[in-house]
Order: sequence, then structure tokens, then C-alpha cells
Amino acid sequence: MTRSITALAATCLFLSTDAFAPPKTSQHHRHSPSRNHSSLNDKKKSTTGGGGGGFGGGFGTKSSSSSTSSNKKKNSPTRGKSGRADLLSALNDDDASSKKTKAEKSFSRTFVKSEQEQILNDLAARSATTAIGRAVAKSPHYNTPDMDPFWQLLPSLISTKFPSASDEDLRRVAGMVEHSLGVGKLDEDVVNDPWRPHEELHAYLPGMGETQPFMDPGQLELCRLMSENYEVIKKEYEALLEERFTPRGKDRFQSVTSMNYESGWKTMVLFYNGHRIKDFPYHLCPVTTRILETVPLAGRIAGFNRQQPQSGIPLHSDGNNMWLTCQMGINVPREIINENGESVPAAHIRVGPETRHWKAGECLLYDTTYEHETFNAHPTEERVVLHVDFFNILKMTKLEIEVLQYIYEMREQFMKAEGVAKVGAQVL
Repeated sequence: MTRSITALAATCLFLSTDAFAPPKTSQHHRHSPSRNHSSLNDKKKSTTGGGGGGFGGGFGTKSSSSSTSSNKKKNSPTRGKSGRADLLSALNDDDASSKKTKAEKSFSRTFVKSEQEQILNDLAARSATTAIGRAVAKSPHYNTPDMDPFWQLLPSLISTKFPSASDEDLRRVAGMVEHSLGVGKLDEDVVNDPWRPHEELHAYLPGMGETQPFMDPGQLELCRLMSENYEVIKKEYEALLEERFTPRGKDRFQSVTSMNYESGWKTMVLFYNGHRIKDFPYHLCPVTTRILETVPLAGRIAGFNRQQPQSGIPLHSDGNNMWLTCQMGINVPREIINENGESVPAAHIRVGPETRHWKAGECLLYDTTYEHETFNAHPTEERVVLHVDFFNILKMTKLEIEVLQYIYEMREQFMKAEGVAKVGAQVL
């Protein structure tokens, strides 16, 4: 394990003041869509740049944990404090550093490397028996040089960050870990569905139950807010078009993948991997931004998608069953005349066996683990939608989402510590 990764792991572990506290029991309920709603007049703190929020986001900006307590173990009054303060400084975590108390700042003892490693070993031994620890231990590379250090340290990270989470709370997350390590099993309903290419699933949470290509957007407050504010969102989009070029002349509309580039689909990204974009003119789209931040944004994109005339996204599927996608029509091409002389919608999306068409101000909510494709058949008019990927708040608990946001965040940090120059959207 490299020195930078060891230091990063220690830092992440000491971010929790409950690192040495005994586990507590708690009850966690399903994530209610209505609980994500916040007033459009509420102001949220923004994050900056590509490194902060992590893959999976943090309800739009950063990861959070309602499970982390501020209580410290009474017989260890300084061990966690001093190490936590020095290690925080080393990682330069602005968000965490801003929360330091005066008492924490008063500690200046250098954290001894041997003591750091001993604490890591103690935490590893404690967390090995948890649901996440047992899942990691199933890897054939467990405790060998071939084991990715991220997965080796994950049980300690989760136990430290979420000390109140029980094995039952994390049962499905443990199944996701097993799948990521190549030792998990897919549910039969996924394997037997001819419209869901299960071999392409790279991140899989078991036990999600039945799903369908398109879902009723009326289930989500997000969709209601988007539709109710359509006129405002459209004006904000038009304002962004006026400022589409950065001060250095770079077009904010970018091709997120090579497939998008070849398919005439470009995106003005407002959120990438769950966090805001550095130096983006959010003052031009405050309502759009606040609406998107009412859901736990996932490790892909949220922004405005433009589909050029006579172009489409080829057939594919996205390999993560923990996320849903919502799109609302902003500029929808007029109808065209087909070969039978009939007036038909120009732009469509097919998800599994179902085909839908965008309408201005209306949302489509769908599951991208199904094969899907799009096409804009209009000869001159482009199609524009507001696109958002987010964690499946219909099927996942609030705790599960927070834990997975943290896993994605830590995975990104570990990849950076290993010297990966560019971290892609799919880390698991």
C-alpha cells in the first residue's frame, strides 16, 4: 500500500469523532421522495471543482451522514482529537476543516506513523466481522498483495463513518460490495429480463425488487418541481446560452462520452459526479440548481442535453441499478410528416420495449439498466431536455444512499491518491 493511500485512509477514518465508540442501534426508513424537497428560496452551500463532492454526490453538493455522533470515548480524550486535527490538515479537506472547533485547533502533537498504523489495524480487526467486512473477505484476493487497498480498507471506513449502522441496515450495501469484487450474485428477475443486459451491470445493489422501463413521474417531488417551474427553467437555460463560453473561450456544452460526441448529443453540465462545477455561472440558473439539489444526485450528470437534428444515441444500457434518470422537455422539435403522410412526434426515446416522446414542461422518468436509445428525426430543429441522474429514492433507504455516496467519494479520493490523472464517472 502506498504512503499516500495509507495517509488518506487514516485521515478518512479520523474524520469521524466516533472512531472508537461502540456501535449503536438505530432504525432507518425508506427514503421518502417528499423529504428531499426544500424551499426554492432556500440557499445551499456550493462546492467547487472536480475533487470535492465525490462520485455519488451529497444531495447535490457533498456527502452527509446523520449517523455520525459527536460523542467521544471518555477513556481516549486525546488520541482521536490530535490525530484527526493533523491529518485533516494534511488532506486539506476544506469542508471538514471549516468545522474544526477551537479545542481541536489547540492540539498540535504530531501523529506518529506507528501509532497511526496500529489504530488502522485495530479498526480493521473490529470491522472485519461487520456485514461489509464479511463481504470484502469473500474476495479471493483478500489479504493478498493483489487486493485493491480501497476494498481492503472499506470496512474500516464504513464502520468509522457510520458507527450506528447495523448489519441489517447495510445488508444490501454488502451485496453491492460483493458484486463489485466479482463474488456477488444477480437477482433472478434481472438475469431473466431480456431487456436488461445484466452482463453490463458494473454496480449492482441486490434486492431492489421489480422495476419497469418508464415510471410515473408523479411519484417524485422532483418531477413536480421541474414541471411547475418549466417557464423559469427555460429562461434560465436561455440565459446560460448567452454565457455558454467560459472566460477562456471554452464551450460549456461538452460531449460527456465519445458515444455522445458521435451521436450529436452534447451537455451543459451543472453537476458532475454529484457535485457542482468550478466557476460555473450558477447565478444565472438559481431555480434550476435548487430543484436539482432536492434529490441525491448520482455519479453521472445533471444538466441540459442538446440533441442535434437527424441524430440519436445508439442502443446501450447503463450498468448501475442504483440510479434513476429524469428528463424534462425544454425545446421539443415540432412534429414531422412520416412516410404515410401522418403527423408524428419528431423526437423519441425507447427504453426496453416502450417508446415515449418528450413534451415541453413534462418529465420522463426511467430506468437506464434497460437497453435504451434516442433519435431526433427533425431536419432542422434540435431537442433540448433538462437531464438528471439521481439515486433511486423510491427503492433505497436514506442510510443506504448516504453510505453509497461516501463509498463513491472515497473511491474517487483513493484513485487520486494512486495518481490517476482523470477519474471517470464509473468507478465501481
